[in-house]
Amino acid sequence: GLVAAITTLRADSQRVRLALAEHGAGLAWLGADPARASSRVNARSRYAAMEQHYSAFGQGEAGASMMCSTAALQVNLDSGPESGWADRIELAQQLGPTLSALSACSRWLSGRDTGLASSRERAWSRLRENPRPSRDPVGEWVRYALAAPVMFYAADAGARAVTSYVRLADWLSGRSLLDDRLPTAGDVENHLSTLFPPVRLRGYLELRYLDVSPPRWWPAVAAVTSVLLDDPVAADAAREAVGPTRELWTEAARDGLRDPRLAAAARRCTEIAAAHVPVALRTAVDDLAELVASGRCPGDLVAERIDEIGPTAAFAELAHA
Repeated sequence: GLVAAITTLRADSQRVRLALAEHGAGLAWLGADPARASSRVNARSRYAAMEQHYSAFGQGEAGASMMCSTAALQVNLDSGPESGWADRIELAQQLGPTLSALSACSRWLSGRDTGLASSRERAWSRLRENPRPSRDPVGEWVRYALAAPVMFYAADAGARAVTSYVRLADWLSGRSLLDDRLPTAGDVENHLSTLFPPVRLRGYLELRYLDVSPPRWWPAVAAVTSVLLDDPVAADAAREAVGPTRELWTEAARDGLRDPRLAAAARRCTEIAAAHVPVALRTAVDDLAELVASGRCPGDLVAERIDEIGPTAAFAELAHA
């Protein structure tokens, strides 16, 4: 349930903070690293291969930012009855731009003010193609997965990057062979794990379009997202509220709540959620609704602090709060 999930994550994060503090380290809840350059430190061959793949396709900068400097608040929700899949997935996708703008917390990236509300969402948008709206979401997901290029495959020395354009469909059919062989079930599973649309289907809905924000805000962001999809009355009202903003992905990443259409939709969405959220989370959602009503998102407050003391000091302050 929503309250139990948020309560557990709050407790887990506090335990992580205490463990890290013993080593002089901290935990900063931000959508992007505002201070340090994007540099891979994960030595696993999977990430080295992804880095090579992105570089081969001229996406090296966006790929490095995505893998090394950004963090999303991932909300996973049940898929629900099969008869409602199309409507539920469609609403999850329609909510994306508004909730992305509402949660934006990554204006600063790698030591510079990007001017974007969400540099995290901008980086991810440069690396992915979104599935098409469809009344057959399962069929569209299959089409999307087959059409996507393969990033890497298993080899003796670990993951090996694919640096030419090879669709999964071409590999499966034998039109293109990698390492002179057809894909295994493991190769297909690896491929599916490299698909990063805003809503990923995994037997449940994996929502990937929210920035991480500081502990004052992320519980409310998660609560709003869950309520707007899981409460049937709230869902109907939300569908109407985000109708004008359903395609504004670029504007959400660039302008956030500076866009009056997204600001209006975000105000309405937080109002709807506040009326339906469990009592235990109502104060947090009301606090977020007040911030949104002022035309600001969590990242605006972070940016104000960075303007005062600089990105490195602000990052350290957040990490050790």
